[in-house]
Amino acid sequence: MAAEGTSKKMIATQAEMVENRVPIPYRDQCAHLLIPLNKCRQAEFYLPWKCENERHSYEKCEYELVMERMLAMQKIREEEAKLKQGKKKGQPIPLIPNTANA
Repeated sequence: MAAEGTSKKMIATQAEMVENRVPIPYRDQCAHLLIPLNKCRQAEFYLPWKCENERHSYEKCEYELVMERMLAMQKIREEEAKLKQGKKKGQPIPLIPNTANA
């Protein structure tokens, strides 16, 4: 099951995320990487150099999601710009401008 707008599939189920107490804002397509990262952090007393591999894989997944959303938004903006250009070329310039009260 892929979320709308992304090509990544949800691997962690809702039950797994609830069981591992993943905060709601972090329940995305990378939650399956966050669960072992949080377990490692707790086991290693949150020492930043202990869970580097898990953290790197989680952050890479999040980065890829952000880049995907940015590319999708860029495509939407380009399509809107093309529509605006088409509207401007097709419409003649009015001789009498519309006023705010008209």
